[in-house]
Amino acid sequence: QVQLVESGGGSVQAGGSLRLSCAVSGGTFSMYAVGWFRQVPGKEREFVTGISRSGGRTYYADSAQGRFSISRDYAKNTVNLQMNSLKSDDTAVYYCAACKSWYSGPVFCRDYWGQGTQVTVSS
Repeated sequence: QVQLVESGGGSVQAGGSLRLSCAVSGGTFSMYAVGWFRQVPGKEREFVTGISRSGGRTYYADSAQGRFSISRDYAKNTVNLQMNSLKSDDTAVYYCAACKSWYSGPVFCRDYWGQGTQVTVSS
């Protein structure tokens, strides 16, 4: 059973940066595509970004394009999310998710979930 554990959340002022990590265990890391999602109370969980199994393809929501960067570290079995120029609208619980295939697209890559990490951006 694949397990995902997020880390790196916290509080930051608007304009600042944070780096989230998603540690993947219980399966062969290179066999899973991974994505980041976020959720605020009262709203649906939304897709932020995703990276393919090889790391060769990445996708970003419009809200993340140009500010966020996703990457894979095959030595540490982690997927990292570098978030720059943070805004108050980025405040949410951030979850990583994994799947074996993007046949339905990165937005639906959500077979396995982590427990989430809180990101709070103050203006």
